[in-house]
Amino acid sequence: MKIHRVQYDGFGHGPNVTRTSASTIRSVFRLLFMDFGSVDVRDTCDDVEGAGRATAGDAAAGKRGSGVRGSAPEAAPGLASGGLRALATEAVHAGRDDLARQGLHAVPIDLSTTYPSYDSRGEAARIDAFATDGAEPEGPPVYGRLGNPTVARFETALARLEGTESAVAFASGMAALSAVLLVRNAMGLRHVVAVRPLYGCSDHLLTAGLLGSEVTWVDPAGIADALRPDTGLVLVESPANPTLAELDLRAVAHACGSVPLLADNTFATPVLQRPAEQGARLVLHSATKYLGGHGDVMAGVVACDEEFAGRLRQVRFATGGVLHPFAGYLLLRGLSTLPVRVRAASANAAELARRLAADPRVARVHYPRLGGAMIAFEIHGDPHEVTAAVRLITPAVSLGSVDTLIQHPASISHRIVDAEDRRHSGVSDRLLRLSVGLEDVEDLWRDLDGALGE
Repeated sequence: MKIHRVQYDGFGHGPNVTRTSASTIRSVFRLLFMDFGSVDVRDTCDDVEGAGRATAGDAAAGKRGSGVRGSAPEAAPGLASGGLRALATEAVHAGRDDLARQGLHAVPIDLSTTYPSYDSRGEAARIDAFATDGAEPEGPPVYGRLGNPTVARFETALARLEGTESAVAFASGMAALSAVLLVRNAMGLRHVVAVRPLYGCSDHLLTAGLLGSEVTWVDPAGIADALRPDTGLVLVESPANPTLAELDLRAVAHACGSVPLLADNTFATPVLQRPAEQGARLVLHSATKYLGGHGDVMAGVVACDEEFAGRLRQVRFATGGVLHPFAGYLLLRGLSTLPVRVRAASANAAELARRLAADPRVARVHYPRLGGAMIAFEIHGDPHEVTAAVRLITPAVSLGSVDTLIQHPASISHRIVDAEDRRHSGVSDRLLRLSVGLEDVEDLWRDLDGALGE
């Protein structure tokens, strides 16, 4: 069946018109017909960077990861020989490919902490194999700390979305980052090169040396000169928390040489960029945020090659930072709507960024060229009065939920960072961070407008 014409007279514009101060429903209609992730924001001041055309979103449709070795369900018929699926399709089906053959539609939740085994010799051999390289044991599960079938489905799906061989899930994003540091520390590679800003707790973990790491903070141009023989990791965020500063990940990866680059992709998600395709060996997510998407699950995950994944599993087994099976279920369910949520929330954010940029009460707006649903903006007035005055928007930490959240980074998420370091990395005392959700954009603007005051 061919569609010869789409009639859209209700708002007086065709599907590819540049968006003006449109309502959410008009934005969503246009997104249905535009290229994946393309949101055009006209800059209204020098400090606003509009969202560019999606690069990774389109590229993701042409390159696919192979899933998690040892835990990935069999590929769907017709795909095992290398067939390609678009990102939106993978988001719905990855980790679930075997369900229909089992007579299932919804993903089962395996809550077992231990599993029966009448072959203790075979069990011993599987545990020995795990101790050697961290590969997931063949056959039935052994113990909940070694792995869980429900969590493995989420790991399979996330690896496919990020285009990596494997992924390893943890109880939180900080547990995931800690595991990466422990892996490198165990190899005698305790030095980390990092670019600010980072999430406040990531910054604190490195600065305080709580895991025995030593950190050198640099600008992106200084990465290569900061590398030492004992450098085990280069750590960046792009877009960064909370200023939304962006890095050229391909250039950063080149500067790292043989040192693994860890890119925190929490803000962008694989919908907007896939750092592994740009040279990052490790991709970190606080899965609590967009991957879960509903503010009801806490988790972290590292997407990487299988060799590094094996080491991460060994650390997870030894330290116990495991993800609960129900959290794995919620995350897998969240992935199925991730592209839709990110696209719709990004449309709202682009519109709000444009309005904030034109508002005389706002000193500066930070919005990434990559697009996305995060906005940071500095105001002339008191930011504490804004967070106290919102009514529809929730004043709370975290981000990436279906509802809109606002917070003052200098008081909360980045309070633990030294004040001078905070300001040097662009986190001013008047900066507010807005995680834009799926509400109607007019309702969101009405609330922000009232909270900003006279």
